[in-house]
Amino acid sequence: MKIQPYVNKLNESAQYHDFAKQNKDAFMVAGFFILDFESGKNMHQLDYYVPSKKKVAAFTLDKGVQMQMMDMVNAKKPEELDLKTKIDLDALRGILEDEMKNRCITEDVKKIIAILQMVDGKKLWNLNCVLSGMGILRAHIEDESESVLKMEKLNMLDFVKKMPAAQLQQLKDKSGSKGGEEKNLSAELKKLDMMKEQIDKQEEEIKDKINQSISKAKSKKK
Repeated sequence: MKIQPYVNKLNESAQYHDFAKQNKDAFMVAGFFILDFESGKNMHQLDYYVPSKKKVAAFTLDKGVQMQMMDMVNAKKPEELDLKTKIDLDALRGILEDEMKNRCITEDVKKIIAILQMVDGKKLWNLNCVLSGMGILRAHIEDESESVLKMEKLNMLDFVKKMPAAQLQQLKDKSGSKGGEEKNLSAELKKLDMMKEQIDKQEEEIKDKINQSISKAKSKKK
């Protein structure tokens, strides 16, 4: 699965032509991709920075071409991204799994949330992955060398611990009215629902804050 066909789709769209005419100073800064290996419902998004407006235009390319303008937080000019990558999207899973074996991580990769951007002159893949067993894997991969620079595994329970007290109390109240095996089953099902909500929330936060991560990377350099 290559990125270039999505770039071509964007460049050929009326939405992009109108955007380019109105924002001649815009340039590409990031790619945002969701690869869901269970449902097959993937997402491909390309982001352009508009210096004159200090905004990011996010183009979603899966169902037609849709654009959303987002504000830059602590706006600093991000690095321009060239999407001629050495790593294809469908190669990310294999690279991750090879490194997971080296670290004795045995779960399967179910979903990858990937951000591609330039950081300090290097083209990097910032990955957040959902594993079987409700684990979370985070990794940074350098595109040129195809090497994993960073990898850490988190437990989904870490996200559950961050839930608001009212939400956790609601889980306790609902499961408390049941008995025996039914009580345990209800609690587990509710917990899984809440975990899924946290994953979905993570995806939205990553998508909405791509511009923030770019700005922070530039700030650290300075």
